[in-house]
Amino acid sequence: MDELLGVRELEVSYATDRGPARVLDKISLAIAPGEVVGLVGESGCGKTTLARAVLGILPVGAARVHGGEILFKGRDLLREDPRAVNDRIRGRAITFIPQDPFTSFNPVFTVGTQLMDLMRWKSPRRAADADGWFRGYPRERRRADRDAVLEILRAVQIPEPERALGRLPHEFSGGQRQRVMIAMALLPQPDLVIADEPTTALDVTIQAQILRLLRQLVKERSVSVLFTTHDLGTAHEICDRVVVMYAGQEMESAPTDAFFRRPAHPYTRRLLASVPGADGEIRDIPGEVPSLVDPPSGCRFHPRCDAATEACAVALPEAKLVGADHEVRCHHPSVMTAEWP
Repeated sequence: MDELLGVRELEVSYATDRGPARVLDKISLAIAPGEVVGLVGESGCGKTTLARAVLGILPVGAARVHGGEILFKGRDLLREDPRAVNDRIRGRAITFIPQDPFTSFNPVFTVGTQLMDLMRWKSPRRAADADGWFRGYPRERRRADRDAVLEILRAVQIPEPERALGRLPHEFSGGQRQRVMIAMALLPQPDLVIADEPTTALDVTIQAQILRLLRQLVKERSVSVLFTTHDLGTAHEICDRVVVMYAGQEMESAPTDAFFRRPAHPYTRRLLASVPGADGEIRDIPGEVPSLVDPPSGCRFHPRCDAATEACAVALPEAKLVGADHEVRCHHPSVMTAEWP
C-alpha cells in the first residue's frame, strides 16, 4: 500500500504527579492517499495524543517522545526543522478539525476575518507569491483567496456565504459552525485532514449530515483523513479502514467491512459485542482499563482477555497479517480463513 502517512513504533509519555504515563506504546498505523482511516477506542486510549503528535502540537514540557517515526510523504516529522514543519506542513499540508467548533473560534472577530486570516498565511497561493512574503497581503491574492473562501462555504452548504462572512461565531448554529470548521480545514488544499471526534458536540441528526458532507468533500478532493472517534457507528459510516486502540496500543487494523464482519482481536470482538442490540441489552467488558502510569506488560488487554496466556504478559505481539490489508497484534487471533477472499 502506498503511504501518505506512516506512524512507526511511536512512544509518547506525559509527566504526571505519579510518574510518567506511557500514553502511546509502540503504536503504528498507515494512511494511503485519499483514504479515510478511523482511529477507534475508548476515552483515554491515546487517540487525541496520536493526532497531536502527527500535528506536532504535543504540550511542551509535559509530553515526551521516546521513540518511533512519523513519516509524511517519506519525511520524518519528528526530525524535521520545526520552523519548516510549521510553515509548510502544519495548517497547510496537514490540517485539523476539532471536537468543539465554538471554543475554536475567536468570539470577537467575524467568521470572515478569521477565514481570511487563515488564508493570508496558509493559502496555497502564498508559496507562489514570492513578493507577498514582503508586501503583507497583496490585493490580487487577497481577492482570489476571498473567492476561494466563498466557494468553500457554498460547498459546505452555508447559506448566503457573502452575508455569513460578516457574522460572529455565536450567530451560527452548532452544525453550521462545524461546517465552517470543515471549510477552514479544506481551504489550504491539504493532503491530510485530522478530524478529532468532530461530531461529538452535535445531536444525532446533525451528526449524520456532517458525516455525509465530510465524506463527500474529502472524496471529491482526494484528501486523506485520520478520523478519531469512540463511536463505532460513526466509523462504519465514514471510514475506508479502521484501526482500534486500547490503552495506548493498536490492537487491529482492517478494511471497514472486515473489521465489522470478521474481527480477529479479542478486544475488538468484545468491543463490537458491547454495542447494544435490538433487545437493548448492554454487554460490558469485564475488568477495568489499566492505569497508563503502571500499565500491564506485553499486550495491555491481557488482564481482561479470556484467551490470554503467559506469552501475552511477556511481550507485545508483532502485527500479523490475517487477511487482505487486515493486521492484528495478538498471540491468539481469531482466524476465519474460510470467509476471507
